[in-house]
Amino acid sequence: MKLSGVMLLMIFYCELFVYRITAQASGRPSVVNIGALLSFSTNVGKVAKLAIKAAVDDVNSDPTTLGGTKLKLQMQDCNHSGFLALAEALHLMEGQTVAIIGPQDAVTAHVVSHVANELQVPLLSFSATDPTLSSLQFPYFVRTTQSDQYQMAAIAEIVDHYGWREVIAIYVDDDHGRNGIAALGDKLAAKRCRISFKAPLSVEATEDEITDLLVKVALTESRIIVVHTHYNRGPVVFHVAQYLGMLGTGYVWIATSWLSTALDTNSPFPSDVMDDIQGVLTLRTYTPDSVLKRKFISRWRNLTDAKTPNGYIGLNAYGFYAYDTVWLLARAINSFFKQGGNLSFSKDSRLSEIQGHLRLDSLRIFNGGNLLRDSILQANMTGTAGPARFNSHGDLINPAYEIINVIGTGYRRIGYWSNYSGLSVVPPETLYSKPPNRSSSNQRLYSVIWPGQTTQKPRGWVFPNNGRHLRIGVPNRVSFREFVSVKGSDMTSGFCIDVFTAAINLLPYAVPYKLIPFGDGHNNPSCTELVRLITAGVYDAAVGDIAIITNRTKMADFTQPYIESGLVVVAPVRKLDSNAWAFLSPFTPMMWGVTAIFFLAVGAVVWILEHRLNDEFRGPPKRQVVTIFWFSFSTMFFAHKEKTVSALGRLVLIIWLFVVLIINSSYTASLTSILTVQKLSSPIKGIDSLRSSNYPIGYQVNSFARNYLVDEFNIDESRLVPLNSPEEYAKALKDGPHKGGVAAVVDDRAYAELFLSTRCEFSIVGQEFTKNGWGFAFPRDSPLAVDISTAILKLSENGDLQRIHDKWLLRSACSSQGAKLDVDRLQLKSFSGLYLLCGLACLLALFIYLMQLVHQFSRHYPGDTESNGGSSRSARLQTFLSFVNEKEDEVKSWSKRRHVERTSYRSEDEMSSCNSNRKHIELSSNLSLDSATRNCNGSS
Repeated sequence: MKLSGVMLLMIFYCELFVYRITAQASGRPSVVNIGALLSFSTNVGKVAKLAIKAAVDDVNSDPTTLGGTKLKLQMQDCNHSGFLALAEALHLMEGQTVAIIGPQDAVTAHVVSHVANELQVPLLSFSATDPTLSSLQFPYFVRTTQSDQYQMAAIAEIVDHYGWREVIAIYVDDDHGRNGIAALGDKLAAKRCRISFKAPLSVEATEDEITDLLVKVALTESRIIVVHTHYNRGPVVFHVAQYLGMLGTGYVWIATSWLSTALDTNSPFPSDVMDDIQGVLTLRTYTPDSVLKRKFISRWRNLTDAKTPNGYIGLNAYGFYAYDTVWLLARAINSFFKQGGNLSFSKDSRLSEIQGHLRLDSLRIFNGGNLLRDSILQANMTGTAGPARFNSHGDLINPAYEIINVIGTGYRRIGYWSNYSGLSVVPPETLYSKPPNRSSSNQRLYSVIWPGQTTQKPRGWVFPNNGRHLRIGVPNRVSFREFVSVKGSDMTSGFCIDVFTAAINLLPYAVPYKLIPFGDGHNNPSCTELVRLITAGVYDAAVGDIAIITNRTKMADFTQPYIESGLVVVAPVRKLDSNAWAFLSPFTPMMWGVTAIFFLAVGAVVWILEHRLNDEFRGPPKRQVVTIFWFSFSTMFFAHKEKTVSALGRLVLIIWLFVVLIINSSYTASLTSILTVQKLSSPIKGIDSLRSSNYPIGYQVNSFARNYLVDEFNIDESRLVPLNSPEEYAKALKDGPHKGGVAAVVDDRAYAELFLSTRCEFSIVGQEFTKNGWGFAFPRDSPLAVDISTAILKLSENGDLQRIHDKWLLRSACSSQGAKLDVDRLQLKSFSGLYLLCGLACLLALFIYLMQLVHQFSRHYPGDTESNGGSSRSARLQTFLSFVNEKEDEVKSWSKRRHVERTSYRSEDEMSSCNSNRKHIELSSNLSLDSATRNCNGSS
């Protein structure tokens, strides 16, 4: 065993000797000076001091990391002072330091970064999270932890996840606090949320100052409070909040990573401190589990026991980043040497010109600073805190946080946030291999125990506890006071007021408010101006007959509409009495004409299809014409006596009878309506006819109808006449356009129906040409608007909204007359499909019938076709027409007789031909015999 140990020791020293020889041959120094700027008394400083020393020892004990070169570390205590940090940084840089680990916080980092820029010495901060340090102003500042812009993005997503819209920010008034809260404001704005109140604390704020500040916070509306401070002030804030009762039910407290760092470092917390933070949410920088992390955690107790006089110090996330920062710097230095870098320094001419006893001329510019900084930013390693790799903005990749809920004597993790996938209940690294899914359904957190030991999600806001009532503007109307009526300075009533009061009474909390009249009491006020005053802060809300239109929704949020409305045209109407020709009214002239043509056409088609088969459709021409007319019009009453025998004729007739059935039913229904329903007539048929005319048009004073008619319909303003009351409506409509009045009035349907309820000589003509409703207006993103909308829906569901409507707006003077404006005649387009179907059936039947005729003609007259092949076309056409006019049975019998005659003629011809041949043969035989006899006699 001793021999093997000696051999291993000899091998180690041999390797170390080789590395040193190699380092000297390659020009590498034996020692590289690095510094560290910390605040030793803080939670982060205590842990970082141990972690950095351990990392330096580990790097120096591994000759493969720097090729035999060792790191020489010099630590300085800044004690949270920017001035001391500057002095210590200058002291470090006098010793030809190539890089500084730190500064620890944002204040000192801002100060020292200017020195680093001048001397080109990289700063590697593992805990300065101020987002502005990543700007182009500080090119030599490298953040080796997560930026606060990601922590603030996580908080914004938590706020949005729970449906809150406003938060209060309590922060320490230094670079760290101000810039972090500025980032929070940007992230909240991206979610349509905002910081409603900022509560800055001085760095050394006393308990009394904190008390005064929290009293102001308690008087505000929001109950979502974000605390972004340092550990030395954070617990005091919670202690005072507990004393003021601000950690009870209804409050939500979210602390940034300072609280989780304190919990990890000083665990267990004293019981009185834990009592002050029950139900609080806090964030912890997420470091994924790994072998390196577990090994470092197992070493940590030995490090703290051996090197800290006050006992055990818990390991927090910044301890992992501090340890990894040393390794990152070591690898960057090794890469720097491999790229030919050398440790050389030069004088700064600008410093040499400064006179005095500061000895600034002793400071030197690190010539390899640019190359070392680039080597740091190009690093790619995995440390105890996970992957250490920078993106194009100089931030570490894959930022993630744990979300922690403080409960009892400890805490519980309720989920994670990552820049890749948002909120989740699974570790972020398990989601990196999947496509990002930021949909609301995929954002999940476990249940939370909120302050007050409740699991019910807090509403997030209350009415300000400052004794001030909500100032609600109410239009002081001079007409249609059934909607809003103002009597005196504090007496209001009407339909709109009753709906608002009923909705307020349904809310689960009290709403102190005061209704303030808006308007001069002589003219109806402009609701658009009333809504604008909400954005100006004059009113907190507006209640009344406020139509929800586009330009108003750009200024305020509206509740669910509590009454449907829209612009309509009101015009004078007159009664129409029935006359002797009322039976012609159901159809338009075009409809009558087309219907008559189809009656005749269908009769003619049926006659053509039945003429050759049916004796009832044959006879003298006069009789056939009468048959066509009789058959055509008798089908109207299904009284036709003629029977159809052909398949095509029956097909056409069935389709036509279906059409006739529909026409008869429609005619009967329309005529019944005309004769039984009272009819009203008006020269104005709707907005289109009103627009095309040159008549003057009335509108309600300060109504949005005026702008709508001008902007949307391009109606000249000279045609528009303002009217202020129902009496003015009636007078202007009765006078008409020729006597200084108007042809029609354009107004909201709600006003029009109330106006018409007692004036039967006018009516709404045409269709409603806009669709909107009335609602209550609130400031943008007001949570009260959402709750009032829910209450309005409840009023609608339980019938209370209808009862309020009937109480104020139900009128019955003209409702029982059943008047109807100009019963519409039945148009041809309503039956075009039926006529098209019938016409196609007729054409198809005629086509098939013609093909059959041609086929029969060619079959029954084949001989004529051949023999008359050279005859004129007119002769052939005449023969075809004669064939068409003949009855089909006669044609068939004649064709049969002709076929028999032709067969008999052909037989006789064949017999005569045979007899002729026989006689010829006999004659030839006799001639031959006589010739032979004569020859015999001659020879004898």
